Amino acid sequence: MRTTVIERLKELAKQDDRIALITGDSGYSVVETFIEKYPERCFNMGINEQATASIAAGMALEGYKVYVYGIGNFPTLRCLEQIRNDICYHNAEVTVLATGGGFAYGQLGMSHHATEEIAAMRPFEHMRIYMPADPKEAVCALNDSYAYHGPAYIRLGRGHDEKIYDPSVNIDVSKAISFFDASDINVFASGTILAEAVDAVQKLKNRGINIGLYSFPRVKPLDTDTIAKVAEKCKTIITLEEHSTIGGFGSAVAETVSAMQGARAQVIRLGLDDKFTSVVGSQAYLRDYYGISSSKIAACIEHIM
Repeated sequence: MRTTVIERLKELAKQDDRIALITGDSGYSVVETFIEKYPERCFNMGINEQATASIAAGMALEGYKVYVYGIGNFPTLRCLEQIRNDICYHNAEVTVLATGGGFAYGQLGMSHHATEEIAAMRPFEHMRIYMPADPKEAVCALNDSYAYHGPAYIRLGRGHDEKIYDPSVNIDVSKAISFFDASDINVFASGTILAEAVDAVQKLKNRGINIGLYSFPRVKPLDTDTIAKVAEKCKTIITLEEHSTIGGFGSAVAETVSAMQGARAQVIRLGLDDKFTSVVGSQAYLRDYYGISSSKIAACIEHIM
């Protein structure tokens, strides 16, 4: 996913000399091709995230369209004040590309588990937020953020992410994408965890249990129209994210449904509970441990039924 995004960024940079890439002493198995192609527009700021965010804001206010690349929590939580005050307050055209969303760096412990950053940034004015599920969604998120004149955050996988879409498919990331038709129970997923949801819902379908499934690549602004249409007609919506259930994608869906009038679906949020992830291991291991692997998702759906 991250390599595909950098390749697309190179294409955009060819046609737009405003584009600059900033890295915080990371990404050197990914960003080299951009550095080689556009060395005058690529800057390594070192392990200095607060200054990086402020410099990116300053460059944007001077006419650049800046992309900041880093690992999970580092270009987000470590410089949250600068994102808020320098980037978002000034509506600066800075896009943060954070690799390793969720448990992608699971073996490195909670300092590298990006599981709260969506909740931290979702309230910021002007900020667009994307959680693409695979390389195709990620490139479409990059395209959408490029067309937007303001700050954005794109949460990427670490690499070797499952390819869910055919490369030729066109995706509008501003809209929810239906994988299985709406039913009495519907799963709304955002991010690379979609692959687990697809597997879970397909296995249930093979057993004659029909569950609806939608992907939401863009978390803010959210496709509230689709949420409302589904919520009006079904009994249960299950939101799924590799993130805290507090303040993230599931909360955004629950906020939308709670504001509706009349009969509407109950919302059940699947994700991480209100606690730090003290366990370490592979992403697959941690997903299963915290109840968001495909088998645990399927079991949750059957329990609800």
